[in-house]
Amino acid sequence: MRKVILSVNITLDGYVASPDGELEWHFQNWNDEMESLISEQMKDIDTILMGRVAYQVMAKHWPLVELDVTGRIKDLQFAEWINTTQKIVFTRSLSVADWNNSKLIRENIREEIIRLKHCKGKDMIMWGGVSIIRSFLEMDLFDEFRLWIAPVAIGHGLPLFITEKAQRKIDLNLMSTTTFSNGVVLLNYLKRKA
Repeated sequence: MRKVILSVNITLDGYVASPDGELEWHFQNWNDEMESLISEQMKDIDTILMGRVAYQVMAKHWPLVELDVTGRIKDLQFAEWINTTQKIVFTRSLSVADWNNSKLIRENIREEIIRLKHCKGKDMIMWGGVSIIRSFLEMDLFDEFRLWIAPVAIGHGLPLFITEKAQRKIDLNLMSTTTFSNGVVLLNYLKRKA
């Protein structure tokens, strides 16, 4: 069965973004080692899951990167991959998904994810969108958690696990840790079977 993987950048104090959604702390801690590991992980992924905000940001950026022949090779390779990979967008407000190979889901999220898990293919990954991440947590849809812990505390922001609705205990098994030269630590967990 295909897995649903959450791969998310998080601060030491548990936030995935500042209160206004800003991610400067993440970008200042990104490096080539992390980029190389993401490139390896892409080989096992054939579907990207995202909310409307993340979709709109990425849809504006990545198609243009692929057109920039003067860009870095790694950026061009990632742009080609993300532009051709299936993208599923969970939204109530978008009416059209015009980025290549994108599909909108407006309702029955849990049922659709369970159906997709049973389809043939590689794993599915979610990289961002606080609202949709929280919805998936509340519906217990993640199988694996890749937490990229940045060596920074921002004091306040949008927390990953603390929401009004998501008060369920999540038991995880640590599968691996990776420490990068910039101080970022990747913790890779699988959800413990009940």
